[in-house]
Amino acid sequence: MPLTGVRLKIYPTLNLQHGRVVSTAGQETVCTTEPLELVARLLEHGVSRLALVDVDAAKGHGNNRELIARILQSCRSREPKVCVQVAGGIRSSDQAQYFLDQGAHWLVAGTILHKSQIASDQLMARFQSSLVAAVDARSGKVHRSGWVDTAPLSALDLALRAKEYGFRRLLFIDIPEGSREEPDFATARQLAEVTGLPLIMGGSLISPEHLEAARETHVLKASLVDALLFEAQPRLMAFLQATCA
Repeated sequence: MPLTGVRLKIYPTLNLQHGRVVSTAGQETVCTTEPLELVARLLEHGVSRLALVDVDAAKGHGNNRELIARILQSCRSREPKVCVQVAGGIRSSDQAQYFLDQGAHWLVAGTILHKSQIASDQLMARFQSSLVAAVDARSGKVHRSGWVDTAPLSALDLALRAKEYGFRRLLFIDIPEGSREEPDFATARQLAEVTGLPLIMGGSLISPEHLEAARETHVLKASLVDALLFEAQPRLMAFLQATCA
C-alpha cells in the first residue's frame, strides 16, 4: 500500500477502564497486557504520539488518574519527548493543571461544552493553547458523558459552539452505528470546512483502508486509532512508522 501524499499524524489510543486497556468496540474486549507494558511496546516501535482516554471518568464512575500520571511520566522521560493527549472527565481547572504538570500536551474537553459555560470559560482562560474540543457524534448527532446519553445538537452545532468559546482545535469522535462500516467523512469535512479549525478524527478509523481514506480527505490533521489494533493488524504499523519518520 503506498504511503505517499499528505502526512496524517497518528495517535495510538489507550482507552482506560478499571485500570486496564479496553477496546473501543463497546468496551467489551479487555487487553491482558498491562497498560504501561503496552505503552512501552509502542514506544519501542518509535511512537511519538499517544492518546489516553479515561473511560471511567468520562462516564462519571471513578477514574484512572494515577495510572494516566504514570504513563505520562514514562513518556516524559523519553528523548525526544512523546506528545500525549489526555481525554475523559476533564471538567475543572484543577484536573487540567494536574495532567499538564504530569506532562500532557493536549487536554480534551467534551461534556463541559454541553453542561457548563462557566467551566468552559475558566478552562479557556487558563489553558487555551492546550485545549481540544471533543465532538462525539453518531451519524451527525451528538452524544455525551462517555456516550451514555444524547444531546439535542448536531455535530456542527457543537463544533461552532466550541469555536465561539475560543477552542482552536477539534476532535471529532465518529461513533460507529450498527452495521455501518465506513467512517463518516462527510461530517468530518463539514466540521473542518465550516469552522476552519484543525480537525482530528477517531472512533471509526480501524483499518489501513480507513487511514488511507482519511488522508485523502485533505481536511484531517490527525487520527486516533485504538492502540490494540496495531498488534492485531500489522499493516497499520506502516502508517504509524511513516508518520513518525
